[in-house]
Amino acid sequence: MITAFVLIGTKKGTGAATAKELAKLDGVSEVCITAGGLDLLAVIRVKTMEDLAAIVTGHMPKMETIEKTQTMISFKGFSKYDLEGIFAGGKA
Repeated sequence: MITAFVLIGTKKGTGAATAKELAKLDGVSEVCITAGGLDLLAVIRVKTMEDLAAIVTGHMPKMETIEKTQTMISFKGFSKYDLEGIFAGGKA
């Protein structure tokens, strides 16, 4: 499982609508409205780099409300939950 965090800058006044649209995409597990340098944080969990690329370099650039992105890929995650199991259809 590949986990990526994508910081997203949106056009003024479009953050919530953009977040809702992104949250509908397969592989996007959650989208948060944030304070600071950029407007949104999307958490993406996919099986392959090709799946990640389809979202970040395929779908996101087509969204007119997105002005810029910054993608961070997680090498290893730590949680009190079994994230692999949850996103593979198991239980926490």
